Amino acid sequence: MNIGVRKTACLVNITRRAFHLSSSRYSDNQIKKTRLHSLHEGNGGKMVEFGGYSMPVLYKDLSITDSHLTTREKCSIFDVSHMLQTVVRGKDRIEFIESLTVADVQGLQENQGSLTLFTNDTGGIIDDLIVTKTSNDYLYVVSNAGCRDKDLQLMHTQLDAFKRRGKDVTLEHLDDTFSLIALQGPTAQKVLQKLVKYNVSEQYFMFSRLADVCGTQCRITRCGYTGEDGFEISIPNDKVVEVVETLLASTESKVSLAGLGARDSLRLEAGLCLYGNDIDENTTPVEAALTWTIGKARRQRADFKGASIILKQLKESPPTKKRVGLRAISGGAPARSKVKVIHHESKQEIGTVTSGCPSPSLKQNIAMAYVSTEASKIGTKVICEIRGKHHEYEVTKMPFIPSKYFMPPKK
Repeated sequence: MNIGVRKTACLVNITRRAFHLSSSRYSDNQIKKTRLHSLHEGNGGKMVEFGGYSMPVLYKDLSITDSHLTTREKCSIFDVSHMLQTVVRGKDRIEFIESLTVADVQGLQENQGSLTLFTNDTGGIIDDLIVTKTSNDYLYVVSNAGCRDKDLQLMHTQLDAFKRRGKDVTLEHLDDTFSLIALQGPTAQKVLQKLVKYNVSEQYFMFSRLADVCGTQCRITRCGYTGEDGFEISIPNDKVVEVVETLLASTESKVSLAGLGARDSLRLEAGLCLYGNDIDENTTPVEAALTWTIGKARRQRADFKGASIILKQLKESPPTKKRVGLRAISGGAPARSKVKVIHHESKQEIGTVTSGCPSPSLKQNIAMAYVSTEASKIGTKVICEIRGKHHEYEVTKMPFIPSKYFMPPKK
């Protein structure tokens, strides 16, 4: 087996662990298919169950490493239709979503979105999601596939409570009407520009708008999960195949399909969390280095769930653990989820890896881990114990490679 094949096999195995693909809680007849399922199979997609959906992990003509590098160098299309898209309407919609998240939604500009968190009463993270304050009198919310059931329960329980108080809020879930794709990579703008009539260069990171694509109205948001420039496009189900095939046929740049495997390695290089691995209901935003998601106004009002615990960690009693990046100093097997992290000098166990893989861009092993706060300083040497062997790593800043989000010029 050559090095390229070994690396691909290794990435597939890591991805199966990261996305919990090895065993499903769904029976075959319960697994849903996105509207792009036949297109995936027709392009040699290796399909696996994730979040209750049949999703491609890679394609026959591209290894995970190939897909990863294509996304970094050109652009790729990811089917993310398994994500939960929700529209929140009513005059009390902002109060409603702020009652569940840490975001200052009121303070957003029109058509601006924000990464935010559902939190619980103990400060733990129920899910991470993006909330967009549209200019069309509704909020557009995208949350994780793997948290679909609990997110639905959370939102509808709160909806019932709001309605009992006479509040004006309605929820509409778009599962049966809209698909979602992510066009990611440095040539994404050039490819998309040929299909829309507005000036895409005037749309900045985390801003969203409605636009005509292939004769149908879509919501286009400049964001993604790769660290690259790109767009998430919400498309009516009956048009999604046509839009994807048109993008794949672009003469502006090579456009490829990419699956869960590349999505995982790309987001890890970008220092982005995977829910259930790097954040969960027992992890606070402070521990997860996600305090930037808590709006200034929300900190002042201290009116979000778990605020007393989260703000105490921010102001008075720092947490005992912190999410950090790890970069391998020595070679060998990558540190995967649940690998022990040991202090290089004291030889004491100081934490646990939550995600890890060989970085196709850096050509070395990288990982995320939670370590004791005193060992979280950049440059701290640690040991990852992998299958009984010690491998040297050091704490490093994240993202592992610079993000390339399309930001407005600095004034």
